Amino acid sequence: MALVEGLLLQATSTGLLLGALVLLLVYYLSSSFSFKEEDNEPPGPKPLPLLGNLLQLDLKQPHESLCELAKTYGSVFKVYFGPKKVVVLAGYKTVKQALVNHAEEFGEREVSPMFKKYNEEHGILFSNGENWREMRRFALSNLRDFGMGKRGSEEKIIEEIQYLKEVFESFGGKAFDTTQPVNNAVSNIISSIVYGSRFEYSDPQFKEMVNRANENVRIGGSASVLVYNMFPWTGRFLRSVQKLFVNNEKNRVQIRELVKGLQETLNTEERRGFVDSFLLRKQIDESNEKASYFNEKNLIVTVGNLFVAGTDTSGTTLRWGLLLMAKNPHIQDRVHEEIDRVIGGRQVVVEDRKSLPYTDAVIHEIQRCANIVPMSLPHVTSCDVHFNGFFIKKGTTVYPLLTSVLRDESEWESPRTFNPDHFLDKQGQFLKKDAFMPFSAGRRVCLGESLARMELFLFFTSLLQHFRFTPPPGLTEDQLDLTPVIGITLNPSPHKLCAVKRS
Repeated sequence: MALVEGLLLQATSTGLLLGALVLLLVYYLSSSFSFKEEDNEPPGPKPLPLLGNLLQLDLKQPHESLCELAKTYGSVFKVYFGPKKVVVLAGYKTVKQALVNHAEEFGEREVSPMFKKYNEEHGILFSNGENWREMRRFALSNLRDFGMGKRGSEEKIIEEIQYLKEVFESFGGKAFDTTQPVNNAVSNIISSIVYGSRFEYSDPQFKEMVNRANENVRIGGSASVLVYNMFPWTGRFLRSVQKLFVNNEKNRVQIRELVKGLQETLNTEERRGFVDSFLLRKQIDESNEKASYFNEKNLIVTVGNLFVAGTDTSGTTLRWGLLLMAKNPHIQDRVHEEIDRVIGGRQVVVEDRKSLPYTDAVIHEIQRCANIVPMSLPHVTSCDVHFNGFFIKKGTTVYPLLTSVLRDESEWESPRTFNPDHFLDKQGQFLKKDAFMPFSAGRRVCLGESLARMELFLFFTSLLQHFRFTPPPGLTEDQLDLTPVIGITLNPSPHKLCAVKRS
């Protein structure tokens, strides 16, 4: 019973999984369980029967626990999430060696029970093999055609900035939650690329899409889903997991409706966005009676992948950026000074990045400190691997611990401090750092990296050009909470800021 109580306390403060834990206890008492070890495996802490190393992990922030274990067991070690063995890679050199130098061996994606149920191994994020190659290749090609990371995207972002500024101005300098307006603005960029048009912020359908995307990302990294992935039979007892299933079905219905509208007005001479390109390719393959990956399931899942990834990551990072500016007014002052001196009152454009080295360094440091995907999405080995003197069996789940890269003490002067000087040379010019790896690396590097970089620069610089961000009345900078909310990504804790219009 002590084991059960320990896991319950670790898992959540809201009494998570009480019924499931009782069932786990019964299973534990009624079965013998052993962990099979391979020769020359990476080292790791001794696991308990069934529970593995769960009691040694803080499930509210597992990445921090894994960083601590790396200090004891080294840059390649194993740990058991319940009965499941995973290998953790820690530190810049080790993660880069695996993802870049051994890209093929570590390049497959683990498709956990949750995401297998979600995606059925369609789409891009949680698929492998030829399906993944076809979808990723097609998505990259067509997203570039529609301006991802190029002039077309820049124009879309600059247009959206005007709508976002209006929302910020409407609060008249009073404190407000930045979550909804920021996520709406960022969601509209990927929407315009995928669907060919933006949504009004007041559109109920759009609000639901954005809210569900953010809710799914939050729940998807919770202790409930961790337990479900270890023991799928617990799903019926887990309210959060059931909520994910409901949200997923609503997403599919909504995407189908949007796709249906585009299908009915499809013009072979004019592609409005990614969906049009996919539908036209689907028509060609069907007319040629060709076996194809361009089917409805892949379209629905791929669009869902693009929308969630394109909404959460950039929106979350931008919100961290505004919070960090309010937390560090002396750094915000320097950003304002540089923008005023170089840009003045005109609209910021991507080309200005090279003339704004301090602002660019601040944005990179925001990404480093925000550390929004601390454990990356899990990989799986495609074959038996001999790596850094250890044997890792084919099919082993691997976590490239990105937080250990972004906080590697051998790569960063003050890894746990918000310090834009990390990205500046002695002359004050922008300095690239190899250990800057927020988008991961190798075969599974973020599909939308170029778009995300453009979004962050244009949104952040334009907002700082027009506003000063301060804590709400009654709070000092020191009282602003930087404790993250754990999900698939790390979001800022709920907070409000004042956006005071600059003269």
